[in-house]
Amino acid sequence: MNPITWNGSKPNHFVAIGRLCIDLNANEINRPMEETVTFTKYVGGSPANICIGMSRLGLRTGFIGKVANDQMGRFITGYLDREGIDRTGVSVDRTGAVTGLAFTEIKSPTDCSILMYRDNAADLLLESTEVPEDVIAQSQMLLISGTALAKSPSREAVFQALEYAKRHGVVIAFDLDYRPYTWTSDEETAAYYNLAAEKCDILLGTREEFDMMERFVHNPDRDDRVTAARWFDHSAQIVIIKHGKEGSIAYTKDGDSHRARSYPAQVVKTFGAGDSYAAGFLYGLMQGWTISDSMAFGSAAASIVISSHSCSDAMPTVEQVHDYIERCNRGEIVAN
Repeated sequence: MNPITWNGSKPNHFVAIGRLCIDLNANEINRPMEETVTFTKYVGGSPANICIGMSRLGLRTGFIGKVANDQMGRFITGYLDREGIDRTGVSVDRTGAVTGLAFTEIKSPTDCSILMYRDNAADLLLESTEVPEDVIAQSQMLLISGTALAKSPSREAVFQALEYAKRHGVVIAFDLDYRPYTWTSDEETAAYYNLAAEKCDILLGTREEFDMMERFVHNPDRDDRVTAARWFDHSAQIVIIKHGKEGSIAYTKDGDSHRARSYPAQVVKTFGAGDSYAAGFLYGLMQGWTISDSMAFGSAAASIVISSHSCSDAMPTVEQVHDYIERCNRGEIVAN
């Protein structure tokens, strides 16, 4: 059963708010960063990747954020334009802030890491006055991302977006996207994550991210059902807790749980899996599919992206996901 209902009278399907940055993915595979010489540039940032993923799946999408007034910022806005993403809500910083950079290291298909440059990043300077109410009001779903809560004024901008979404009956999804290097303390992190999560209909995160949110909560056994039940006392209808290779579990307010089907992949790198999974899963929900079918679609989309060098550029179309599932079912794709 799919517990989410959508307001089909709204002209746009999806809008995201938060981080827009640059991914610089290592071209030299299977070697450490110290020995890596060349990188390929892509648009990055979890909410940006999810928004791009939704657009590739054929939905009408928009983004709210801030980019630097530099070549990297213009690269990002040009990419959004080419992807057909409405950037009415994307403003340009005028204070000299820079575009965040993420250098990726690909030592092996399972040993990957990210080196972040986030000092004075433009995306964290988004003001609440720069959040357009009409863009949110005209969308069926708003996605927020945890990193945008890490600093002011971006933090207040997210809460302004949440207020607009509540006011206009917009479904809210929260991609926890916890990046510890952005935050001052664990207590600060937990406090703001919890305040935002109380307003959201769909929560998606890893077991470790929910552990961080439960810093003030008694759950010594890290019990997924205890975690999910807590949010059903607020706005949540679906809580997805991801357990890496063990897969993910979706809990619903009626007490049911659903496990995701996994698909094999020729893994190049591990990052990007969560973003493509979120795009595929949320797309499925918006089509009125069951939670299990939506999770399977998201899992297949994730397998496609981790089999590719990029994240944003590799986000698949609906046809590509269905083709991938069929090829897996025929045994044509096996894990490396």
